[in-house]
Order: sequence, then C-alpha cells, then structure tokens
Amino acid sequence: MRAEDLARLHAACFTTPRPWSEAEFADLLASPFTFLDTRPGGFVLGRVIADEAELLTIAVDPERRRQGTGAALLSTFHAQAAARGATTAFLEVAEDNAAARALYARGGWTESGRRRGYYHPPQGAPVDALVLTRTIAPPKI
Repeated sequence: MRAEDLARLHAACFTTPRPWSEAEFADLLASPFTFLDTRPGGFVLGRVIADEAELLTIAVDPERRRQGTGAALLSTFHAQAAARGATTAFLEVAEDNAAARALYARGGWTESGRRRGYYHPPQGAPVDALVLTRTIAPPKI
C-alpha cells in the first residue's frame, strides 16, 4: 500500500485519534525502524527500536471487520517485532475503543498505564489513552 492508500483507510477508520495524513505515513515508512503489513482491507504499522516494539496503528476497513483481519494483522505484528529483536511491545488505545481493546486483550496485551485526556475527539470531552504492553517471544532458532 502506498502512503496515500494508508491515509485513506486510516481516515475511514478513525476520528479519535485523528486520522494520519499521507505525509505522516510517508515519513513513518521512510524510517528503517518501521514495518508495515497489509491484508485486503487492513494494515498494521509498527516499529522496533533496540528491543522495544511499538504498535503505531492498526486499521481494518469498517465493512471488513469481525472477519479475523485485525487478529491476523496483530499476529503478524507480534512475529515481525520478534524477528526484529523486540522483547517487549507497547501501544496506546483510546479508552472508549471497546473493539480494539477486546482485540488486544485476546492478543495478550495488558494495561500498564494511562494518559489522561490524551485524545481530543472532534466533539466531546477528552478521552484517556490506555497504555498496553505485551512480552514478545524471541524468534525460534
């Protein structure tokens, strides 16, 4: 997927946090630490620095949800992070994003912190970001 396609899908999936622009995706993809996996109707973007991975974003077309795409992308993120030497991973998710929180819980992620008022939706009060973490298994040799 091109940065333009990633931005278009991200905009279809998010209002909080705000969708990322084509330029933001292009900048992230230019980094040697960043990795991308795509599936029909979805993608996951992550990065590994030293032994820590960050799940930057995961997006699944709203019309393709609840078909296993998110779980497959999350599994790929875990495998890619491990292959790049990560031993731990973290992400931030809006507290009110129940679907994403359920996906992450099924994937072994647990809450380790909270950023109060981190997200600012177009309307309404700020929303807390939950910081989730997970151990990443080293690759099998």
